[in-house]
Amino acid sequence: MTTRLSLFNSPLLLGFDQFERTLDRIAKNSAEGYPPYNIEQIGDDGLRITLAVAGFTSEDLSVQIEDNQLVIRGRQTDDKSRVYLHRGIAARQFQRSFVLAEGIEVVGCSLDNGLLNIDLTRPMPEPKVRTIKIEQPKKTAAGAMPRTIDVSADGRDD
Repeated sequence: MTTRLSLFNSPLLLGFDQFERTLDRIAKNSAEGYPPYNIEQIGDDGLRITLAVAGFTSEDLSVQIEDNQLVIRGRQTDDKSRVYLHRGIAARQFQRSFVLAEGIEVVGCSLDNGLLNIDLTRPMPEPKVRTIKIEQPKKTAAGAMPRTIDVSADGRDD
């Protein structure tokens, strides 16, 4: 049995369990090496993911968003009419996933000369500041503030 050390087990980090699951998913996907890809910045709020998918047609590829993941799948079918004397380029299938941050949207996808380009936009979030009202304790009918009495574990007041 293996024990995994969590980076988010501090009581000061509340609600980060989804983030931790996302990091686990990224670690599992990082071992994939095919197809190779680039990620580049295009403009102030744009990104482009380019995958090298030589030999694939647009019918062989699918691009989907599943929850907060961009999933690209490729599946080639063997052409039974071809007779290969040597086959060094295998018809292989793949799945490549990218975890998208909140607010990132896919705005376009194109296939050009064996390169699949997926354009994303990352809108700049507006800073949010919210003030929380601090409420005062309610007074009793007699006008006095309620008080807390601390009773020790052995039943005696100190």
